[in-house]
Amino acid sequence: MAETPPSAAPSPIPGDVPLPTSPDELLARLAELGIEAVTHRHPPMRTVEDSKALRGALPGGHCKNLFLKDKKDQHWLVVALEDARIEMNGLDKAIGSARLSFASPDRLWRHLGVRPGSVTPFALINDTEKRVRVVLQEAMMRHDLLNYHPLMNDRTTAIRSADLLAFIRACGHEPAVVAFGEEG
Repeated sequence: MAETPPSAAPSPIPGDVPLPTSPDELLARLAELGIEAVTHRHPPMRTVEDSKALRGALPGGHCKNLFLKDKKDQHWLVVALEDARIEMNGLDKAIGSARLSFASPDRLWRHLGVRPGSVTPFALINDTEKRVRVVLQEAMMRHDLLNYHPLMNDRTTAIRSADLLAFIRACGHEPAVVAFGEEG
């Protein structure tokens, strides 16, 4: 049975429960790694449509993040440009997984330490057990500058694509860069 997509279900984690890593701690870690990042505050955004309406003229590629699980209970973080057409019934073949479905908000919290609407590759800082496989869209990685939530959806952080790779590797993950999801 497929799980409810995180964006459609209320978070089982109360808003007053602190994140395992705060946005400020994340930005400090980026600085420790010598990674330049620019963060902008804005009203909370839960969807790509919210992002398009509120972001103004922030430069760089704007992205979406899918936290998925496959039928073998492997978890996947799939990151792509916001307009990428991602066909769930073919994504498994593209990334080498078993059949995929959206992971629950509870799994999102347990594995990445963020709430629905705040999924981001920066949440890999919380995956200290390396339980999540990371897949980055090849077309996205051709952008010099990329934008993601820094663990909360009330801000956006711009980072260079090469620095995103460095950050993910510093978290102990080796991302797969895969061609999928034509821009729509």
